[in-house]
Amino acid sequence: MAAHAPRNVAVLGATGSIGASALDVIARHPDRHRASVLAAGHNVDALVALCVAHRPDHAVIADATLYARLRDGLAVAGLPTLPHAGDAPLDALVADATCDTVVAAIVGAAGLSSTLAAAHAGKRLLLANKESLVLAGELVTAAADAAGADIIPIDSEHNAIFQCLRSRQAQAEVKRIVLTASGGPFRGRSRADLAQVTRAQAVAHPKWSMGPKISVDSATLMNKGLELIEAHHLFGVGRERLDVLVHPQSLVHSLVEFVDGSTLAQLGLPDMRTSLAVGLGWPERIASGVQGLDLLQHPRLDFEAPDTDAFPCLRLAWEAMEAGGTAPAVLNAANEVAVSAFLQGHIGFLSIPALVEDALAALPATPADSLEALLEADAQARRLTERNLAGHLSPMSAENR
Repeated sequence: MAAHAPRNVAVLGATGSIGASALDVIARHPDRHRASVLAAGHNVDALVALCVAHRPDHAVIADATLYARLRDGLAVAGLPTLPHAGDAPLDALVADATCDTVVAAIVGAAGLSSTLAAAHAGKRLLLANKESLVLAGELVTAAADAAGADIIPIDSEHNAIFQCLRSRQAQAEVKRIVLTASGGPFRGRSRADLAQVTRAQAVAHPKWSMGPKISVDSATLMNKGLELIEAHHLFGVGRERLDVLVHPQSLVHSLVEFVDGSTLAQLGLPDMRTSLAVGLGWPERIASGVQGLDLLQHPRLDFEAPDTDAFPCLRLAWEAMEAGGTAPAVLNAANEVAVSAFLQGHIGFLSIPALVEDALAALPATPADSLEALLEADAQARRLTERNLAGHLSPMSAENR
């Protein structure tokens, strides 16, 4: 490769697991990439430590009350990194010349604003924030297409599809896209068994190292439901060309079936650095630090249908996708409130899908023709679900904590 200036990368959600993986890959290629912006939500001490290690031009903390601690921490460390706080400075930074690549890894709907800013600015967008597409998929993809932004999905499943298609375009030759799911920590359990599971059990994912919210989403299969909606927007395919298989080994990350009977699959060890290296280096391949897959050490590949009776969140996501409009935004918002309550020990595991179903029933889909309409649906679903928590308070709260 010819020598050129390194690409400047903004890592949003830098203190999380995906942020750490992104910075690991970036640090392996100082001639090609540098972290120019690091952003975090509340963990200001970890953000300062990352600034010491990676020396970005800018650091952003979402919680404005922590600005002074960020400013002082950078000064004590003797860094020239400029401190910022709040959403507006972050949106401005991802849109200006400070970066040309954005790793969007802020968890939840909080990542939508910066994702849209990067798309409107025509950046290379390494999208790990699935909620942005669930909440406002048509708006994000339309903004990217209009500005010439490259969206490269970082979720392992969508990244696998992207690699099989070598683009985000699923043309007529694609018969079916199959997303794989590990099944989470409770695969094979009955619905009755799930009534007593605890927070500690739910966040103990058998294959992937993830944050608590995403781990719970994996345990309920809501994560896979959100990924179906994400795939619908990313690859322009309808319900009839999407499917899910449970694959407990988590080695086959997705499959694409073509009309000629061929099926392409992407395999690899479960490590997000692979997807991030694809996004950072595309269309070239760069080292990720992940070992290759030795099939002699992993000779068994199992597949099974998901159990939507025990894990109704997947069914609810299908229904929200088919309803369209504001339904996916309602689904996502209600789920975020319910998962937060579960993680705090306030409700039981089975209350998560119950609360989501209540919200979808109470707030029928309306046209999602503007960001304002989507944000209002999001806010309505959050308010409703917060009120409904009272009917689901768990006697298991002490154990769940």
